[in-house]
Amino acid sequence: MSVESNPMSSLWPLVPTGATDWLLELCGDGVTGFMPPAMPDAAWVLNAMYEHEQGPVDVSYDEYHRARLADGSTRPHVVGGLDLDAVGIATGGGMGRTRHPGPGWRRLRWTELARRTGDPMVPDGLMPSYRCFPSATKEGSWPLNMIPPTEGSLDRETWHRLIATLTQYSPAGSDTRCLAYYNPLMLGAADFDNLHVRAGRLGDAGVLYDRSEADFSPSNLCADDRSWVLCTDYDLWATKVVGSPTLINALLSDSEIEAVRLPWAH
Repeated sequence: MSVESNPMSSLWPLVPTGATDWLLELCGDGVTGFMPPAMPDAAWVLNAMYEHEQGPVDVSYDEYHRARLADGSTRPHVVGGLDLDAVGIATGGGMGRTRHPGPGWRRLRWTELARRTGDPMVPDGLMPSYRCFPSATKEGSWPLNMIPPTEGSLDRETWHRLIATLTQYSPAGSDTRCLAYYNPLMLGAADFDNLHVRAGRLGDAGVLYDRSEADFSPSNLCADDRSWVLCTDYDLWATKVVGSPTLINALLSDSEIEAVRLPWAH
């Protein structure tokens, strides 16, 4: 089959699970992604959130959802006889890939929301997740004029910018050989012994974002020479990048990527 008809298999073929043994030894369990320590430095690249210029600011996703339930414009979400709407809350958050939502929306920087709410970007001792920015929500539900970060995947724009930065700071540039790992949760698989690992060039990393088997960016992307490693944990709102101080400083000073150092998650 040609590269055009099946770019994933051609550019990023599957490789034996053993290719990630060093990550298993370094990080331990990789069910939600192999989370490496600083090698020797680290930063967290934050997933994008968005704000609508004219959207309702006083109505939460949960309030809107319950109003639609009340007027019959939507039906209750029942699974196994359990009414999830009765026991849960519509947060507005999601999982997996995302991109800029289009006209009327703008990217809302974490730094801006922190200044507005008085909340820290990431509370001490925590990692970037749904537990951030409690003051921006109503009982955990975000306002309708905001789209919070998704869990488990970089947004499209940040992914491509991050790949461009890695290319710039890798000695082999776009020819840098890499491994990409997708955790079993992303694939809906229960086989934790035969990990889903692919090998390819950094210059071909664009196709990893749009692959059909998963709705997420890779759990891990790492250079074969182990000079840098990315980890996008299935449950988090950010990607940890470990590598040289030069690379990390480039990410922290980038005008498009929003990145932070978290000393307690270094």
